[in-house]
Amino acid sequence: MCRITGVINNRLQPQLIKEQVKAMCQALQHGGPDDEGVFFDEKNSLAFGHRRLSIIDLSINGHQPMADPGQKTWITFNGEIYNYLEIRNELLTLGAQFTSVTDTEVIIAAYMQWGTEAFCKFRGMFAFALFDSIKKLTYLVRDTAGVKPLYYFAQAGQLSFASETRAFIAAGITNSNDASWPIRFLAFGHIPEPYTTLKNVFSLAKGHYLCWDHTSSTYFIDAYKITGGYNNQITDADEARHLIKQALINGVGRQLIADAPLGVFLSGGTDSSLITLLADKQKKEQLKTISIFFNEKSYDEQAYQRLVLDKLSGQNFSHLVRQQDFETHLPQIISAMDMPTTDGINSWFISKYAHEDGLKAVLSGIGADEYFGGYPSFTRIGYLKYLKKIPPFLFSAVQELLPDPYKKLAFLANDNPIADYLLLRGLFSTGDIARMLDIGDREVKEVLFDSQEAQKRCVYDAEQASWFEANLYMKNQLLRDTDVMSMNHGLEVRVPFLDEDFTTLAERISPAIRFNPLQPKKVLIDSFNDLLPQAVWNRPKMGFSFPLQRWMSQYKPIGDSNLYKGKLVKKTIKKFTNNQIHWSKAFALYQIQPYV
Repeated sequence: MCRITGVINNRLQPQLIKEQVKAMCQALQHGGPDDEGVFFDEKNSLAFGHRRLSIIDLSINGHQPMADPGQKTWITFNGEIYNYLEIRNELLTLGAQFTSVTDTEVIIAAYMQWGTEAFCKFRGMFAFALFDSIKKLTYLVRDTAGVKPLYYFAQAGQLSFASETRAFIAAGITNSNDASWPIRFLAFGHIPEPYTTLKNVFSLAKGHYLCWDHTSSTYFIDAYKITGGYNNQITDADEARHLIKQALINGVGRQLIADAPLGVFLSGGTDSSLITLLADKQKKEQLKTISIFFNEKSYDEQAYQRLVLDKLSGQNFSHLVRQQDFETHLPQIISAMDMPTTDGINSWFISKYAHEDGLKAVLSGIGADEYFGGYPSFTRIGYLKYLKKIPPFLFSAVQELLPDPYKKLAFLANDNPIADYLLLRGLFSTGDIARMLDIGDREVKEVLFDSQEAQKRCVYDAEQASWFEANLYMKNQLLRDTDVMSMNHGLEVRVPFLDEDFTTLAERISPAIRFNPLQPKKVLIDSFNDLLPQAVWNRPKMGFSFPLQRWMSQYKPIGDSNLYKGKLVKKTIKKFTNNQIHWSKAFALYQIQPYV
């Protein structure tokens, strides 16, 4: 797990290219504290940078950027290929030779053997740049779940890339803000892909690669697809439970591969408890768990954590987080974000403690809610089909009259799947965003609805809710925030529920089995009813929550309306301190104040 950077620019002097990449590496040092490397090819005006966090093969053999023995192909790689040993053995039978036991070297050999078809073979979380000096091509490649980030800037015959947007600013490549980012942020609570806060800096889509031609200084982007497996739908509940159990055990087993200390985030919820119990079966005393608790008893999950810990063999590290800790570290948390977000505070804290407890990699429970119906949106989406029967102009006409809890109903005036998602998950209505930013409502709608990626089917069922949660909420917020917060502490977070084979299986299960309106994640829980304590799953859902409603309202820089500009913004903050609106809205306004 690392941070990667690179610059291709035949209009710059060689020394300037090297300086840019060095500056990018320096800006990303937190994500790769163990080693730094730079590769430069003057003939092709190319430089790759790498900051290393050593997880597999801790020796100097894992140094990057790395090349094949003939130095025909170079790579800078961030992530883990969990099936690299299987691919390595296959390549050995085909005559490949290896000088290390790293997954990085396997990527190079696989590409040299199969070309871009190799990308389909990888199971893991990854973002890498690969330079083919013979064909004079450079590839940027990102995993199919979008776990690892990869941003690029391609303009005027140059290509730059990095794991975080701050690297482009640090190197002087660009510091121009995208004028539309505040609109997106106030609507989503984060910056949705492919956009960033920077003009012309975009996120490479998951499951895609960018191919740069050094001869013509042009590029194209294409998708690659995971191959293998079966496509038939699973309609038998017993078969579904059997396959789920087998696939998740295999997925957890894959992701326990490490030569560095490894643990699990244990919140006390169903998903983290399940991952912890499965990991314990393989790691036993070697497995460490990290937990958080609070003085605020309504948020304290120690009782549920203890139900799981009593079944484990390894060591648990439990940490108290107080309001004082939140206030002390908030400036560091916001700095770590890279781009504004209303999430990630919890990930920052637990990653901090995992690092302090000596861990380099941890497993997380992200993904189960999205694929098995764990959120309220899976039931709420059914109401949309009825609301959609109301003439849209009525919502436009009354949006300014609606009270705060119902203002998002104005999204129904827009015939767009993104509007449907924002009704379920968004922060502010288009009208409020326009007033807060002092712009026209039409401009807000053009930014939000003109070019956003969205599933076109609008049947308002659990499958569509799953698509929304996985491809908009999880991808854009949970995964990005988890990555950037954990890497700020030099920590790798692995997500077994997003193992490619497991998610492919989940999507094959009949919706009637996969989603249960009366019990969220029922088929997943039933698959492990011999392992999960009933008290852990048979209770109201909490998620990995902090007492932020109370903490933020008592923290003057956020809760003091006199510190804000604009009549509506001040009014919104006052409502927050009176506990009339959710903390995420106040936190968004707190972050955006310097920009409006």
